[in-house]
Amino acid sequence: MICETPQEFAAAIPDFGAIAGLDLGTVTIGVAVSDLMKNVATPLETIKRKKFGIDAEKLLEITTARQIKGIVLGLPMNMDGSEGPRCQATRAFARNLERLTDLPITYWDERLSTVAAERALLEADTSRKRRSEVIDHVAAGYILQGMLDRLANLRNAS
Repeated sequence: MICETPQEFAAAIPDFGAIAGLDLGTVTIGVAVSDLMKNVATPLETIKRKKFGIDAEKLLEITTARQIKGIVLGLPMNMDGSEGPRCQATRAFARNLERLTDLPITYWDERLSTVAAERALLEADTSRKRRSEVIDHVAAGYILQGMLDRLANLRNAS
């Protein structure tokens, strides 16, 4: 099931259990996971993209092994808030993934997540080679943390 809003997603996932965040690139997919209480996002790994079927199989292996309860996809909006070809590709990925899993899937505006991840890695004095290896799953962590913070705000408001 694809949830268009954080509110729909919050209603579709259980109170207890981890969720995953994905940073979909054209070459790689960054993966991050939350703790069971959905407070903290932790970068997990970067998957080299091959074909959708192979990529989805790897993602679903991770979701099964980690008992993931929902998936958050970074939506690469344009800076003016419009959606371009990369957003369309992300939405198509979600529709294809939806056919393979019962997990709720939603989107999070990922504008500047890679910039924030790059800045954090630079501040941590990470080497250029290491940054290129981890940037995607660190960006996925920023995407997921954004959704976790929004979910916490929704919980506190209710």
